[in-house]
Amino acid sequence: MSTSKTHDARIANLTFASVYPHYVTKIEKKGRTKAELHQVITWLTGFDEKTMHQLIAEKVTFETFFEKASLNPNAHHITGVICGYRIEEIENPITKQVRYLDKLVDELAKGRKMEKILR
Repeated sequence: MSTSKTHDARIANLTFASVYPHYVTKIEKKGRTKAELHQVITWLTGFDEKTMHQLIAEKVTFETFFEKASLNPNAHHITGVICGYRIEEIENPITKQVRYLDKLVDELAKGRKMEKILR
């Protein structure tokens, strides 16, 4: 699925620090913990807790965030629809990686078992 250049640029220029609190709120409302969120982010990106907090403090964009990440080799197994887009059909790599993260956070919030989320 092709997304517009404007859409891709908007996603790439969002800061991880601006979205992270929304992730926390979403999962905590559903009874999940910040530690579980960090486990999911670490699985996808390879970032440890210290690095994650450093990137939040630096207010890096999602583009920089994923450029610094070591994407999990199983990330391509993340499929489904998120925000109206079928993940496996998204062509722009940064947009796809952000949607991977969004999908994992959604699955965590929906109560899916951690071993299923971490394919």
